[in-house]
Amino acid sequence: MPADDSNGFRAAMNDRTALVLGGEAVRRLTETSVILFGLGGVGSWCAEALVRTGVGALTIVDHDAVCASNINRQAQADARSIGLPKAKALKTRLEAINPHARVDARVERFTAESASGFGLASYDYVIDAIDSVDDKLALIETALRSGKTLFSSMGAAARTDPTRVHTAPIGKTHGCPLARTVRRRLKYSGITADFICVYSDEPATENENNTGESDRCENDDVHRRRINGSLVQVTAVFGFTLAGLVVLAVSGMHTNGRSMPESRISN
Repeated sequence: MPADDSNGFRAAMNDRTALVLGGEAVRRLTETSVILFGLGGVGSWCAEALVRTGVGALTIVDHDAVCASNINRQAQADARSIGLPKAKALKTRLEAINPHARVDARVERFTAESASGFGLASYDYVIDAIDSVDDKLALIETALRSGKTLFSSMGAAARTDPTRVHTAPIGKTHGCPLARTVRRRLKYSGITADFICVYSDEPATENENNTGESDRCENDDVHRRRINGSLVQVTAVFGFTLAGLVVLAVSGMHTNGRSMPESRISN
C-alpha cells in the first residue's frame, strides 16, 4: 500500500500494534509528544521503535556526527551517512519509515547552560540517552523539575548479555556503576525524586581492548575522550526498552502489575 494513501497507510501500519494495545491506545500514541536526547546505540533504536509504534511527534537531539565506528550499533549509521549530523541522518530514516510522523531534528547539545532552550514542559515524555555524565545529570534535574515523565538510560557500554537488561527506579538499581554515580550526585544536589531507568546488572567487561579513542568525526572540535566498546545487541535492547516504557505508560499497561513512580521533584 503506497505511503501517500494517508488513511490506508496509517491504518495498515498500526494494525498489528492495535491488535496488542487496542485502538484507543494507538490513538493516544499518535497524540503523544516525546523529546529524546542522545542518538547513539541506545537513543537511535529508541527513536526508531517509537516511530514504528506510532508516536506522533518526536524531537531528537544530538550535537554529534556519524562516524564509521558508529555503524556497529547505531540505527542511522551506514556508509552513506558518515559525516552527517546524527540527528538529521536519523530524521531521514524515521521519515522513510513513517512519513506521517512529525520528527524534529535538533543538532544541539544539552547542557546545564542550554537547558532552558528545550522547553521540556511542552512534551509528554522526556528520554535521556546521553553519554556525558554532567549533561545527563543536568537533563535529569531539568526534566524532574519540568514535571514531565522521565525515562533514563544508564550504562550500556562494555556489556555483552542483553538478557541482563532491567528497568527499575533509580533508587533500586544495582550492579551499574553509572547508576550509582547518578544516585550519589543527585543526592549531593538534594534531589531525591525517583524515576524509571534502564540498566544492566552485568559487570562491564575488562580487557585490554575495552577502551579506545573517541569515535567523533575528525571535523568535530569537541575534546576527544576515552570510551568503552559497545554491542548493538545490548544497546538496542536498552533503546527498545526505553521506547517500551513510553508505550506502556501511554497505553496504561505496566509490567508485572507495577505502576511507575512519579518522576518529578515535588514543589
